Amino acid sequence: MHTNLAKPITGLFLLMVLSSGLFAQTGRFQQAASYQMDIDMNVQTNQYTGTQVLTYTNNSPDTLDRVFYHLYFNAFQPGSMMDERSRSIADPDRRVGDRISKLKPDEIGFLRVNSLKMNGKDVVYNEVGTILEVDLSTPILPNTTVKFDMSFTGQVPVQIRRSGRDSAEGVRYSMAQWYPKMSEYDEQGWHANPYIGREFYGIWGDFDIKITIDKPYVLGGTGYVQNPNEVGHGYEDAGAKVTPPKGDKLTWHFNAPKVTDFMWAADPKYRHDKLVMDNGVTVHHLYIPTPDVTENWVKLMDYTPKAIEYMSEHFGEYPYKQYSVIQGGDGGMEYPMSTLVTGGRNLSSLVGVMAHELGHSWYQGVIATNEALYPWMDEGFASYAAALTMAEIFKPNDNPLRGSYAGYFRLAKSGKEEPMSTHSDHYDTNGSYSAAAYSKGAVFLAQMGYIIGEEARDKGILSYWNTWGFKHPNANDFIRIMEKESGLELDWYKEYFVYTTKTIDYGIKEMKAAGDQSDITLERIGLMPMPIDLVITYKDGSKEMVYLPLEIMRGEKPAEAGAPQRIISQDWPWTNLTKTIRINKKADSIKSIEIDPTSRLADINPDNNKVEY
Repeated sequence: MHTNLAKPITGLFLLMVLSSGLFAQTGRFQQAASYQMDIDMNVQTNQYTGTQVLTYTNNSPDTLDRVFYHLYFNAFQPGSMMDERSRSIADPDRRVGDRISKLKPDEIGFLRVNSLKMNGKDVVYNEVGTILEVDLSTPILPNTTVKFDMSFTGQVPVQIRRSGRDSAEGVRYSMAQWYPKMSEYDEQGWHANPYIGREFYGIWGDFDIKITIDKPYVLGGTGYVQNPNEVGHGYEDAGAKVTPPKGDKLTWHFNAPKVTDFMWAADPKYRHDKLVMDNGVTVHHLYIPTPDVTENWVKLMDYTPKAIEYMSEHFGEYPYKQYSVIQGGDGGMEYPMSTLVTGGRNLSSLVGVMAHELGHSWYQGVIATNEALYPWMDEGFASYAAALTMAEIFKPNDNPLRGSYAGYFRLAKSGKEEPMSTHSDHYDTNGSYSAAAYSKGAVFLAQMGYIIGEEARDKGILSYWNTWGFKHPNANDFIRIMEKESGLELDWYKEYFVYTTKTIDYGIKEMKAAGDQSDITLERIGLMPMPIDLVITYKDGSKEMVYLPLEIMRGEKPAEAGAPQRIISQDWPWTNLTKTIRINKKADSIKSIEIDPTSRLADINPDNNKVEY
């Protein structure tokens, strides 16, 4: 049975909300959720039972007669959408491949809802793969709060993708996407996307979680431990005596305020290191101490605080009092206040993955765009933040974004590029998705500094954080921040670089002597227009710049520190395929002419960007 997903507000209620100013938000709102869960884990069967009380507030102007829950673990069953997609896509993720299709009944994952009530009354629900469709007998009106009571059963799949048990490194439990999670509803409606292994989108909520598990297990993840002197394992207060309750099991109590998800990991072999930073943030590291892991994880404790400090200064103050780096999963994966990272890495790789996943604390955890719909605003921005952070930590001599530009150039020349506006689940190949989301997304932000100036871009990044934290912004919101910071019109940049696969290619066509002057003609070969920084180097070693902003920018970026002096600034209409400028220097005085010596312009053919004379 499929009914309308949301009913519009009408009649008398419309008049009421108009007079109350509800529509002053111009359609933007944030749903609210508060989860209370009690989980009992059976480490022999790898199954768990749970109860969930979800307090849900509908802050939208719509009446909701249906809701949807994600049941992510159901993806790890033969014949699931994730299984079918992995076996049909041209370039499957090697971690998945056909492994799901071969899982035995005691190896699959599942989430089964055993009962569900809203405000004490049974509701009708139907499990459809990784989505629970719920029909409500009483609709949820705008600006009202309801309570859902649920009991459920889960089985942890063998480790395949992100979540699972008994990983290749021996981690018992990586518990991500493990509970029935309410889908997000925003101004674009419901986002009940089936899980095929890509991105996530969720409601900010408060999580109060109790996990009962065998005593030897050490836990970590999202949230603050509320009973440290009972669970011990390094969480207890300094000098406190650990007094666990009697019995073979221990209940870990976590609280996580204002987060979009809750991840936890557990292993009886975990070593727990922690450090309290000067700003009060506690850094937790949990890992299995082995000869190929321990040394680098001990060193990592020096780098994680440095990364938090750098990102807080340049991208916005980290808003939580804890961050945990935990060995687990199948690579690196971000979660609120924490990350799962495989442990057997060299130091540079370990720090690099930590930095990338930490960057998600800004762009997935707090900014929290719909990363399924705008993966480049999450993965790309996190990649950008991680690259700058790694450059600060290790201080390399080369351009920290060089790898991102190279990845984008390979994509643009591959013939497989798709627009960055493509929903993450619907890219034709994993390769095109990854290169677009990670590499081209990072280039988008780096190239913004070329267009408006790096000072304005960097101020805009902080303004973006302060303006849109905890508000689910979209691409338009980011562009408007940069427009306000720079005073320039930038919609064209988004429209070309995000919504199309048109590429940038400018070249120096010719230089001619004009008496005591020189005429330089540039040409636009690619289909995407861009402003041009043209640097002229003279035989005496001096340099000057000709700046050619696009007319549709409606202004100019300011002169940048370290750049040659500008001698000419002229608009270049995007309709004109060539542009000729005249300089007051003789042709025989010119040594070279070069488009963008800083290599920030994502020009796919740099060979025609410089001419030597």
